[in-house]
Amino acid sequence: MRFMVIVKASEESEAGVLPDEKILTEMTKFNEELVKAGVMLAGEGLHPSSKGARIKFDGDKRTVTDGPFSETKELVAGFWLLETKTKEEVIEWMKRAPFDGGTEIEIRQVHEAEDFGEALTPELREAEARMRSKIQSR
Repeated sequence: MRFMVIVKASEESEAGVLPDEKILTEMTKFNEELVKAGVMLAGEGLHPSSKGARIKFDGDKRTVTDGPFSETKELVAGFWLLETKTKEEVIEWMKRAPFDGGTEIEIRQVHEAEDFGEALTPELREAEARMRSKIQSR
């Protein structure tokens, strides 16, 4: 099973404050453990929302709003994509993450093709497989 681990934004991350060498060293060590265990598929930090944009879809209309966005507690500062056997395994890994100061993370399972049942027709499954193959060959 794949899980997205979402690191919530803080006032510091939204202000563009980057981690210092101590934090980067601790995070690198933690990420190396995840990679060595074969559970980390991806993991990145994100620029503050002031450098981002949102697009709202309403029929044929597309409305673009540039950041920053006001609700810091609802914003994402970074993420991991992990693959484990259970949600509990992800929780155990993430409890070891080198965070402090009230940092909050959210763990969400990623949908797999089989979750969509008959709605994902054989043709759509083939298209999905082709796309995944292209992505992985990069």
